[in-house]
Amino acid sequence: MTPQPQVHGVLFDIDETLVDLQAAMGTTLRTLAEQDLPHFTETDWAVYQALFAADPQGFYDQYLAGDLSFAEQRIRRLQHAQVSSGLPELDDDAAEAWNATYESVLPRHFQAFDDVVPLLDELDARGIPFGAVSNNVHDYQRAKLDAAGLQRIGVLVGIDTVGVAKPDPAIFLEGARRLGTEPAQTFYVGDNRRADAEGAADAGLRGVWLDRPGNPSPVRSEADARPLRGISRIGSLTEVIGLVGA
Repeated sequence: MTPQPQVHGVLFDIDETLVDLQAAMGTTLRTLAEQDLPHFTETDWAVYQALFAADPQGFYDQYLAGDLSFAEQRIRRLQHAQVSSGLPELDDDAAEAWNATYESVLPRHFQAFDDVVPLLDELDARGIPFGAVSNNVHDYQRAKLDAAGLQRIGVLVGIDTVGVAKPDPAIFLEGARRLGTEPAQTFYVGDNRRADAEGAADAGLRGVWLDRPGNPSPVRSEADARPLRGISRIGSLTEVIGLVGA
């Protein structure tokens, strides 16, 4: 077997990889709607929050394709969760007001996963640079990282940086360029098998699929059962150091 080149850098996805966006969205949804839905059981809330977070209709992908604005995709996700939960859709004015409130409340709940800081500490100790490549715009994700206590992540590439989204190779290659590492010597770690791990591998990086238990992103499909080819699969960021040291 041909030995893999030594790893000189690590790039990360942000949402559901570094930042627990699912929890932040769920808490925000409940904060905004709980007083209006006193009949909701814990099961009802779990379904409602999961529908919004998982985005089974692919509205966020429509945003990435330029077919919806960022606010429109969020509102459509809400409306789908509403209807699927037996609730009425919001009218346009109510939806606009809801989105403005959601936007102001959500950042209060951004938190890094427990395994993030220990990994970054270990990478720092080993002198391995790290950064992030995200399928959202730079400034929004910069504010999210900062709110989650991850100001130390200095290298950040968003979809507005190079004008494309993952899994386009250009966005991964720009991340490696800014990190100062060769693609073949750079890990890319993300929760979406296709867009993150396989997309990075197709770009010449070393793709790592972070398959956290209970992660709603992406929605489970038969494709997740395909044999792994050219990528690694881990259940926690604690496993990254083992890969780096391999």
